[in-house]
Amino acid sequence: MHAMQYEITLPADYDMEIIRKRVATRGHLLDAFPGLGLKAYLIREREDGSPVNQYAPFYLWAAPEGMNSFLWGPGFQGIVNDFGRPVVQHWTGLAYEEGPAAASAPGAATRRRVPLGEGVPPGEAVAEAVARHAREARRDGVVASALAVDPRHWELLGFTLWAGPEAPAGEGERFRVLHLSAPGRAALGAGRQW
Repeated sequence: MHAMQYEITLPADYDMEIIRKRVATRGHLLDAFPGLGLKAYLIREREDGSPVNQYAPFYLWAAPEGMNSFLWGPGFQGIVNDFGRPVVQHWTGLAYEEGPAAASAPGAATRRRVPLGEGVPPGEAVAEAVARHAREARRDGVVASALAVDPRHWELLGFTLWAGPEAPAGEGERFRVLHLSAPGRAALGAGRQW
């Protein structure tokens, strides 16, 4: 599993209805994309308390070939054409879990980034994070949750989809989910990814 996200930060006075219409008319195009586990079409808005207006799709890839096919194909080129070429962040997958609300359509998402401490052996830190992730994924309202790592910056990434329109407070950066494409969600597996 590979996690990927790009963030398109928009002007403070940007009409976010433009993004909603974009997702409503194009979101379905990845509903059967080969190699894609899931794509959450995410936004944050200043009027909801976010520091920025932002379109920030988040992907979990079941296969790197799917990620490569998307990045070098017409799908990502549409983003480049409309917004310029964003930085594409990516992480190696550590764990994936379906939550108690797995059958629900997600309305919200959270993203949490945590640096791995210098004095802790990476294997120990990752094992502890995977165990914690498995427990946290069993909380009420969790649709699905992923844990990944960026070994370049030694940073853990937790991403959770939540049922309902709001994510719980204190879970990290909060987003609204406009659409979920999940053609290969079952292929993401469950639990630890090695």
